[in-house]
Amino acid sequence: MKNQYGGNMKENDFIWQPHGDYLNKSNIALFMKRWKIKTYQELIKRSTDDIKWFWNACVKDLKIEWFKKYRALYDDTNGMPWTRWFLDGKINIVHNCLDRHIRDGNGDKTAFYWESDDGISKKISYKELYDKVNSIAKSLVKSGISKNDVVGIYMSFTPETIIAMFAAMKIGAVALPIMSGFGPQALAERLKIAEAKILFTSDGFPLRGKQIELKNKINEAVKIITTLKKIVVIKRLNKKTEMDEKRDIFWDDFIKLGADIKTTKTAILDSEHPALILFTSGTTGKPKGVIHTHAGALTQTAKEIKYYFDYKEKDVFFWYTDLGWMMAPWEIIGVQCLGGTYVIFEGKPDWPNHHRLFEIIEKYKVNTFGIAPTAIRMLKNFGNEFLREHNLSYLRILGSTGESWDKESYLWYFKNIGGEKCPIINISGGTEIFGCFLSPLPIMPLKPCALGGPGLGMDIDVFDDTGKSIRGETGHLVCKKPFPSMTKGFIGDNDKERYIETYFSHWKYSSRRKSIWHHGDLVKIDEDDSWFLYGRSDDVIKVSGRRVGPSEIEECLMSNESVKEAVAIGIPDELKGEKIICFVCFSVRWPKLTGEETAEELLKKYVSEKLGKILCPDNIYFISALPKTRSGKIPRKLIKKVYLHEKIDDISSIENPSVLQEIELLNMIKIIACKRKE
Repeated sequence: MKNQYGGNMKENDFIWQPHGDYLNKSNIALFMKRWKIKTYQELIKRSTDDIKWFWNACVKDLKIEWFKKYRALYDDTNGMPWTRWFLDGKINIVHNCLDRHIRDGNGDKTAFYWESDDGISKKISYKELYDKVNSIAKSLVKSGISKNDVVGIYMSFTPETIIAMFAAMKIGAVALPIMSGFGPQALAERLKIAEAKILFTSDGFPLRGKQIELKNKINEAVKIITTLKKIVVIKRLNKKTEMDEKRDIFWDDFIKLGADIKTTKTAILDSEHPALILFTSGTTGKPKGVIHTHAGALTQTAKEIKYYFDYKEKDVFFWYTDLGWMMAPWEIIGVQCLGGTYVIFEGKPDWPNHHRLFEIIEKYKVNTFGIAPTAIRMLKNFGNEFLREHNLSYLRILGSTGESWDKESYLWYFKNIGGEKCPIINISGGTEIFGCFLSPLPIMPLKPCALGGPGLGMDIDVFDDTGKSIRGETGHLVCKKPFPSMTKGFIGDNDKERYIETYFSHWKYSSRRKSIWHHGDLVKIDEDDSWFLYGRSDDVIKVSGRRVGPSEIEECLMSNESVKEAVAIGIPDELKGEKIICFVCFSVRWPKLTGEETAEELLKKYVSEKLGKILCPDNIYFISALPKTRSGKIPRKLIKKVYLHEKIDDISSIENPSVLQEIELLNMIKIIACKRKE
């Protein structure tokens, strides 16, 4: 038995079956009816086989407006890495996300709600946002900022971050959002690589009941940025701030600079004009700054939020993120292109208590809620009784991204937050593509932890080590055709060479060279055509000739009720090739030990029984927390380097670097203990 859009209805491991409005009134169902497409399998195949048809149809359906319509969709004569999109088209993100909504009489509609760390709430309408963006845009022009100049944004997630981002894009400058948690050195490196001309920041921000100074900490670091001409400072805390009279200016005074300019028109830009520079985590070397364009960023984000997350006109969208993570500009641009409303949040999900996110969901009657698996694992540790205090009935779509799931946490999210009535749109892509390679559709049946299938218009496949397409076994995630939001390369020295080496050189001696995007993720397609993510391919552990993704071991450990979080790495071993080392954080349920059995021995036995002795960890260490990037990812390669006492290039993206010292110390203790035994 199949549902009307092709979903298998009898497999008992499918936990979500689309029904009712999901099947009949969802945006993607209406799109399919318009094109007389009967099943989601047919839709995915047609959109990936014929990308010209899909992207042309998508742009029209999204009602994206052009100052001048493009004459051809794309040109890949120079190869997939250098594909040009929407040839000779003229566009601007700000026109599509702001100007046209004001023109069409929707200025009173709420653009976004803001919740601060310390409990302040604000509602910003489209007209208010439009006026503030124009004011800052005028002052940017007055300050000498013009097309292609880079505008840095470094502060906590406040309304001013959105205003500054759109103001830069409005005049054709390039917005550079930077994680507010980065230290001065990490900030300076990114500003230097991007050659930023101006920086928007604040005197500081509240965090978990404390006040974090910002401007005073960065004063020395930014002195080395020779391109930086001005720093605009928001009085977030009203603290005494060291200001350079020639360079620094407060936000309110900056607005006055452009007061004598009557209007600043939204720049008419080429489709390929850069809109954003986003830096990847940089946990394994020099940070990579990727470039995204006005047309590419706009079409990809609007497509995903409309079709994957089924965004409706009156919905409220909320993704827990920071402006420096791509999910924030993705959310802002995508929702505002559709004329919608979203929530931005400055704080942490467990401050002042673990009710915080759910108070926001209830307060604003949020319909779509997105979060990383890491945050769910943390919230799950508080149990589920507290959720009954909140009305979550308005939720109809859940979202997730950032890393692979473990089944227990996924099901907790599905059952306790979604009430088993919301599909989890578990997306996977990356900063460098500003969107998703893989995503479910709300008309698909879903298994726990599944990612649905290829994104619409994204020709995705799974290859083995030889470059052969495979099914039913773990392989490399690849993309075989270009797409509009693909980065135009990296900024900085040798950007073209590094770009090709990173994504197009996996099969160096094959005819596929420079025609296949190798993303670096491990995935598998099962017998029901469900796709699953197993982490990064360079994190694969090879034990006695067997390849295993670390997530398989981690999920097994986390299925034990005493384990809150776990990470697995492989380190060199003369006998087995690699041996498995795990780091574990206990939950509130401490393991029950018998006799002289240790917690390490108990967990080793547990993994052996579940996965077999060959995948039993050689060592299990217990630590206070797992190291995480500021976007919630676990940096396995960095953990491995620390454990092996190898040189570390950059830890600026790590939110809790002190945990790395724990890992380093644990290995030293183990080495000393082994020497004593000898």
